[in-house]
Amino acid sequence: MAAKRPSVKDVAALAGVAVGTVSNVLNRPEIVAEPTRRAVEDAIARLGFTRNESARQLRAGASRAIAMVVMDVANPFFTDLYVGAEGFALERGFSIQLGNSGNRHERERQQLAAFEQQRVRGVLLAAIGDAQPEVERLREHGIPTVLVDRVASDVEACSVAVDDVEGGRLALDHLISEGHRRIAFVGGPDSLQQIRDRLEGARKAVAESGADVDLVHVPVETLDARSGRAAADRLAGLDAASRPTAVFAANDLLALGLLQGFVAHDLRVPEDIALIGYDDIDFAATAAVPLSAVRQPRREIGYAAGELLFREIEDLDASTAHVHQHVRFVPELVVRRSSSLAASPA
Repeated sequence: MAAKRPSVKDVAALAGVAVGTVSNVLNRPEIVAEPTRRAVEDAIARLGFTRNESARQLRAGASRAIAMVVMDVANPFFTDLYVGAEGFALERGFSIQLGNSGNRHERERQQLAAFEQQRVRGVLLAAIGDAQPEVERLREHGIPTVLVDRVASDVEACSVAVDDVEGGRLALDHLISEGHRRIAFVGGPDSLQQIRDRLEGARKAVAESGADVDLVHVPVETLDARSGRAAADRLAGLDAASRPTAVFAANDLLALGLLQGFVAHDLRVPEDIALIGYDDIDFAATAAVPLSAVRQPRREIGYAAGELLFREIEDLDASTAHVHQHVRFVPELVVRRSSSLAASPA
């Protein structure tokens, strides 16, 4: 049988003080006389006492945890967002819990409801679709929410995102400059604002180029390698005269799946078909053909989201009016072998 965990009463008995005095040493040591405080601290050390932080928080009604809900925990992009947010939370002495919606609305609602019951202090949400109802419900229960990886144009909340319209423009500008005139955009679902923005940016680049460019949208239902391989099968089935000579994939997992599919169909990248992804996850540079990508500063996005959330938590605690802020990072084009014969092989 495991040894009994020492209690506050045990500490008080060993130190020869009242239980309330031990509580003051733990929570308000500045009001306790130094000799008494030292006696209590010595008893704590001798007994190996540690406070039950969860119980203390429940009694106080204030948690030291925040939560983050993402669309796909298997996507390294969201993992990096979490790492960035975790870094800021730890600096503030908070823990952060991760929830995965799996790109399903019902599961997203379940995750948020669970965190609400756990009384987390705030939520970082990479929402699937309309986030307004969930944000409002959380706010009614005193839980601030910051949207991550999307602009809160239609939601009363802070947000952190990348300029995806600019990212789409960067990708197409590059492919057009490489001489491509038949280009496919592979992405979806259309319910995601990020995907619509990247496609809008691609179309803007075509319109501004003045060149006769045919941009074809190849829709997919999920942003993963499996959908990328399926899209590659569709494109490889076209005759050479009508097949796109370049593909802009809405994220890197799609692009990596496309690369696998093209190789399976004996299509050389970039000689037969150029390819560029979006996010620049770590796997992009180490692919069989190093993948060009529009880079998002993933950890910086997560860190900035954490910073905005804690500002709102502080305003809430101080009963201060909070002004929502919207941070938007600028993406960067990273050119590698998959989209340019002139790029270095590695």
